[in-house]
Amino acid sequence: MHASGVLTAWSSAGTARAAVADLVRCIDPGLYAQLLVFFAPSIEAEALARELAAALPGLPVAGCSTAGEITPDGIAADTVVALALPRHGFRVVTDVIEDVREVTVESGAATARRLRTALERACGDRAEGTGHRFGLILIDGMSYREEMCVSAVAMALDGIPLVGGSAGDGLSFDRTAQLHGGQAYRNAAVLVLVETDHPVEVFRNDNFLPTDRKLVVTRCDPERRIVYELNAEPAAQEYAAAIGIGLRDLTPMRFASHPVVVRIGGNYYCRSIQRVNADGSLSFFCAIDDGVVLTVARPRDLVRSVGAELARLDEALGGLDLVIGFDCVLRRLDAARRRVRSQVEELYRRHNVTGFFTYGEQFGGMHLNQTFTGVAIGRPRVP
Repeated sequence: MHASGVLTAWSSAGTARAAVADLVRCIDPGLYAQLLVFFAPSIEAEALARELAAALPGLPVAGCSTAGEITPDGIAADTVVALALPRHGFRVVTDVIEDVREVTVESGAATARRLRTALERACGDRAEGTGHRFGLILIDGMSYREEMCVSAVAMALDGIPLVGGSAGDGLSFDRTAQLHGGQAYRNAAVLVLVETDHPVEVFRNDNFLPTDRKLVVTRCDPERRIVYELNAEPAAQEYAAAIGIGLRDLTPMRFASHPVVVRIGGNYYCRSIQRVNADGSLSFFCAIDDGVVLTVARPRDLVRSVGAELARLDEALGGLDLVIGFDCVLRRLDAARRRVRSQVEELYRRHNVTGFFTYGEQFGGMHLNQTFTGVAIGRPRVP
């Protein structure tokens, strides 16, 4: 239990029924406004939705499957993690976009506007400006539609800061699941808008620096995020040469250690590679197109970068109560390869980070890769 009244709980019981039995021992549905649930792909989504609805009647649930979980006890796999937002001090509304592959700017914006109106009603006659607001989006990480959906939603929120994560299924890259309203969905996006009495700040953090090595996309399939050629050469071959390794050595670990970035408005943003395909092409986690100039990047110290950002948030908010965090799965792999995972875990425990590892991160109207985003909630202010 955090000072704000938010409760975090988790279970490694292994099945939906057993995990929910663990969780309900400490969650009184009458005390909470919303339950956020992040669960391993080994947990059947439909069964989890049913069990939660039966065990916690009247408590709204929103969540998704993951590529790894972040619990109060550290980095985990095959667990169910829950955050219960209390009725006192929090006003929460949610909605779901059921088919993100068909979403348009207009339809995505319309859903966000409806949800914003619902939040205004939930806040009632509270004086304007007395609460702190943020939005969360949990979207299918295999939909290839994150950019369109996130930009449309963010545009319609009229200043409410938006962060989130793309749902994963371990490292299978097959299909993910989303939970909302007692049901499990595929190819969906769950939206959550929150107003709270406590200070909050959304953030993003990365740990890479651009080099002088350039790769131009000369042939690709933008709809499927597949790059066939870089610099007019087979994509995987050219990327391997750019980072100085053999084609057979290309693995997710290598992608994590040698990201490629694009420059937008003076800032660099990662465009992470998901996998090498049998034909020598590369599948990406983010949108890609012909003519895009990719810059090979090199990593900065991950532990130092994360530690500095969490320390900054702690100072800015007058003490961190908890962080709802969305961290790229490639950063987890990179931490393991560099043997700093335990140090990252310690930082997460110390600063009360709870969340999951993603197939992509959202910040504002952008879909990002190899980034740590989230919302930091400060300790209650004493009058």
